[in-house]
Amino acid sequence: MALTAGEIKKRYEVANKEKENFRDLYEECYEYALPNRNLYDGYYGSASGQKKTNRVFDSTAISSTQRAANRIQSNLFPPQRNWCRLQPGEEIEEKYKVELQRMLDVYTDKLFGVLRQSDFDLAMGEFLLDLMVGTAVMQIMPGDETKPIRYNAIPSFLVTFEEGPHGTVDNVYRRIIRPFETLEKEWPDIVFPEDLKRDYEDKPQEKIEILEATIHDRQKGIYEYVLIDKKGQNILLRRELKSTPWVVARWMKVAGETMGRGPLITVINDIKTLNKVVELTLKNASLSIGGVYTAADDGVLNPATIQIVPGSIISVARNGGPQGESLKPLPRTGDAQMGQLVSNDLRTAIKKGLLDESLPPENMSARSATEIQARLSELAQNLGSAFGRLIVETMMPIVKRSLEVMDSIGMIELPLKVNGLQVKVIPESPLAMAQNMDKVNEVMQYLQITQMLGPEGVMAVNMGRIADYLADQLGIPAKLRNTQEEKDAIAAELQQAAQMAAEQQMAGAEVEQAPPEQAPI
Repeated sequence: MALTAGEIKKRYEVANKEKENFRDLYEECYEYALPNRNLYDGYYGSASGQKKTNRVFDSTAISSTQRAANRIQSNLFPPQRNWCRLQPGEEIEEKYKVELQRMLDVYTDKLFGVLRQSDFDLAMGEFLLDLMVGTAVMQIMPGDETKPIRYNAIPSFLVTFEEGPHGTVDNVYRRIIRPFETLEKEWPDIVFPEDLKRDYEDKPQEKIEILEATIHDRQKGIYEYVLIDKKGQNILLRRELKSTPWVVARWMKVAGETMGRGPLITVINDIKTLNKVVELTLKNASLSIGGVYTAADDGVLNPATIQIVPGSIISVARNGGPQGESLKPLPRTGDAQMGQLVSNDLRTAIKKGLLDESLPPENMSARSATEIQARLSELAQNLGSAFGRLIVETMMPIVKRSLEVMDSIGMIELPLKVNGLQVKVIPESPLAMAQNMDKVNEVMQYLQITQMLGPEGVMAVNMGRIADYLADQLGIPAKLRNTQEEKDAIAAELQQAAQMAAEQQMAGAEVEQAPPEQAPI
C-alpha cells in the first residue's frame, strides 16, 4: 500500500529527530576539519560566500583529512583504472566460467567507460570527505547523452534515512531547495497543485523547499520515489524504481545508532585542543612582537592619545627616579617552547588518527615494489573493519546501481543478476590486489614445498586448478585464458602428438633391430 504525503512526512520527522542527536558532534567535525562542506552554519543562501574558517587557527586536520580521503580514493577507487571486476558466482558451473568471464569482462569495460565519462571521480572525492566524519551519501540517477549516469555526492546534513533489517539502509529522505522554474526541468513529470502553482507563477525564480523520499516496498520488491511539498500535503511526483538510487555508507557503526562514526570523531578532542593551543601561541607571539606597556597616571602621559610606533616622541613627566618610569614594557609571560611541544604531539596524534601517518615521506625518492606493498599493507591494517564496510556499503551498491541504470537506458543487456550467486563483484583496486598478493605468495610457497616432497607432493597438486586460482587472484583477463573446451582440444592435440612421437620412436627402434641384408655373392 502506497504511503500518503502526510505519512511520509511523519516518518521523515521521526528519523530526522534521531539524526539530530549527532548534530553537535558532526558540526564540530565539519567546522574544524571540513569547513568548506559545513552546512550547519547556514543551509544554502544564508551563508553563501561567507568565510567559514573564522574559528580555525590550525590547518592540520583540514590537510590531513583531505590527504586521507585522497589516499583511500587512489587505493580503492583509482581514477582511470578498473577497480573492480564482474566474475561468475558459485551458481555457475565450472566448465562455463571462463566463457562467461569473457562476456562479463566486456560489461566491466563498458561500466568503467561510463564511470570515466560521468562525474564519478569528482563525486567519489567529496563522498570520501564526508565519510571521514562518519556518514557519506551518493545519489546515482540516469543522465543524458553526454553523461549517461549522474553521480552526485550529497552532504549528510541534507539526508535522513531509516534502517531496515540487519542494519541496512532502507528509506532515504532529502531536503531540496530549488528555484521553482528548475523543478520541471529536473523532473519533467512533476505535477503541482493549482494553489502552489499560483503562488509561484509571478516569481518563478523564487526558491521552494520540497522533500525527496525513496521508500522500500518489500512486498512488491520495488522502491517508491516520491516528491512532496514542504508542508507534506501534496505528492508532486511518484515513481517506481527497481533499485534504490542512494548509496549510504558509514565508516563504522555503534549498535543502536543509524549514523556512522568516522576517524574525525575519534580525534575531534585533539583537534579542538590543538586549535586552542595554536590560538594561545599566536596571541602570545603577537604580544612578543607588538609589546604591552604600562603607563603611570602622572597627569602628563595620556595612554589614549599616544601611538607606539617607530620614530614617535612621547611626552612623559619622568623617565626614571624614585617613582619609576612613566612608560615601560610589561614583562612577557607564557612559555612558547612548551606550546610548540604540545602542538607537535597533538599534530602527530591527529595525523595518526586520520591515516595520514605512513612510511617515510612519499616524495623522498623512487619507491620500490616492496615499499609500495608495505604502504598498502599498512593502509589496509589501519582501515580495519572500515575496509569491509567500504566494499559492502560503497563499492557493491555503486556497481549494482550503475549496471541497473545502464540496463534501463539500453546500454547493456545483462542476463544475470549481480547478487553474488550468479555474478559477483570482485575488488581489483591496488589495495585489494595487495591483499591478493599475500594469497598468491602462500600458493607459490606451497608449490615449492610440494616439489621438495617428490612424487607424493607432485600428485597432491592440481596444477590446472592452481593456474585458474592464481589467474583469479591476479585479475588476469578471461580473453588470455582458455576455456574448458579449448583445454580439452589442446589436451587431445598433445595426446595425439605424443602418440605419433611414440609410434615414430617404435618404428625407429624396429629398423635398428632388423638384421642387415646380406650382399649377393
